[in-house]
Order: sequence, then C-alpha cells, then structure tokens
Amino acid sequence: MKALFIFTLLFFATCSAYAQVDTTSYPKERQEIRQILRNQKPGTLTDCGDMIAVGPKGDISFSHQQWVEAQKREKLVFKSVRPVPGNEFIRIYDGTTAVINLLINVSLVVDGRDVNIKVRRLEIYHKSADGWCRVAGQGTLVDEELFPVNSR
Repeated sequence: MKALFIFTLLFFATCSAYAQVDTTSYPKERQEIRQILRNQKPGTLTDCGDMIAVGPKGDISFSHQQWVEAQKREKLVFKSVRPVPGNEFIRIYDGTTAVINLLINVSLVVDGRDVNIKVRRLEIYHKSADGWCRVAGQGTLVDEELFPVNSR
C-alpha cells in the first residue's frame, strides 16, 4: 500500500512538472499584437533597435537600420503588408514575449517592378515599458502553384 501511495504521488508530481506552459491566455496582450499586425504600414516603426531580420536571400540584418539598408541595396520598397484573416497564430509567454506565425499579402516594388506575393512570417515581439516591438522576423515565400493557400 505504501508503494502504491508513493508511486501515485510521484506520478502526479511528474505530470505537473511536465505541464504545458499557458500561451493562449493574455487576451489584452493578444489584442495589442493583433492591432500592431493589422496596422502595419510602410514607414511604421515596430522594430526594436536590436532587431534581427532574415531577408529573402537568407541575408541577416542585426538592427533595424541594417534591414533598411539591405532593402535599399536590393531596390526593394514595401507598398503594403496585410495579414490574411484566420491565418494569425499568436502565443504569449509571461505577458512580455509574443511568438507570431502569420500569412501576409505583400505588395512591393523590386527594382522598379510591382510584385504581389504571399509570405508566411514568423515574428517575435517583446513588451517593454514603451510597448511592443519586434525583436526578430523571418519570412518564407508561399508558392501558391505548388501549395495553394486555403483561407478559413
């Protein structure tokens, strides 16, 4: 009987130690992030100063300024960035870190040519006293001929 009690106690202790972190709560923070994502416009600064961005060629920028310079080198100008409704997945950790995976419609000019693409983005935001800012971001071009996107 004593062994059964100890086993049961250890079982429940082990299960609670492996419990998943709650990342789906924080409704206020989730709404703040949704507002940032939906209000992105060219020239709007949502990046932290030490943001890391990976460009379409795999190039890495270690600050917002480096990212802007890389865009100029590639003759790339963003016209609009719009999230595809139903394709925003937000996880909030401790109310101060947000990990977002979203699908966006991007309209841009590349070397004088208009381009419209869909991009799957992974972005990480941090909340400080000044509000939310993006600390990292990377996108993958969605090839809709090979992998059509089904909006929900």
